[in-house]
Amino acid sequence: MAEDDRRAPAAVVFDALGLAYEEAFAASEPHRASLRWLLERLAPGSRVLDVGSGTGRPTAQTLTEAGHRVLGVDVSPVMVELAGRQVPGAGFRLADIRELPLEEASFDAVCGYFSLLQMCRAEQADVVAKLARAVRPGGLVALATVPLDVEDAEGVFMGQPVRVTSFAAGAFTELVTGAGLSVLAAEHAVFAPAHPDAVPEPHLFLHCRRDAG
Repeated sequence: MAEDDRRAPAAVVFDALGLAYEEAFAASEPHRASLRWLLERLAPGSRVLDVGSGTGRPTAQTLTEAGHRVLGVDVSPVMVELAGRQVPGAGFRLADIRELPLEEASFDAVCGYFSLLQMCRAEQADVVAKLARAVRPGGLVALATVPLDVEDAEGVFMGQPVRVTSFAAGAFTELVTGAGLSVLAAEHAVFAPAHPDAVPEPHLFLHCRRDAG
């Protein structure tokens, strides 16, 4: 069995992309607006989980520079190594969020920007529920996805072959609320990554709070 066959598909893709992914998405104003939304609401020194932390920029860097304690989790060894170098003030862990145990109510906030798309729908639902449990009651969750009704669709992302599963915007919002999160704001955008093999894609950012019940 080839080495790539034993690794999560997302690890193969993002190991190959490396810093090119950061460069392609660096100009995403909706992503930065989502981080500002969090910063305006987080208490000083909050503990934040960044799922699919990538190169550490902009999410972990922005939160760490604001004084928060960030743990980034990513399935790509290349991304974890880059993030550790670029954002030394945060902690990064090589792990698959589907398998990583998370203590109940152990974070003040959780971020998951575009980190679900190479999971099946059942896995996405399980992960969102896990993240909702990991944040304290009243804590914040910021999620972003590509809101398309597709399941195990073949495609090419920045020159890399991928298989993508996602939900339409309404269905994804229902998944999130079903996990015990209240959606406080939803932002829709179309973003064109700065890469010759990329195409404009719809983005949905959900800004949520874990219900207190």
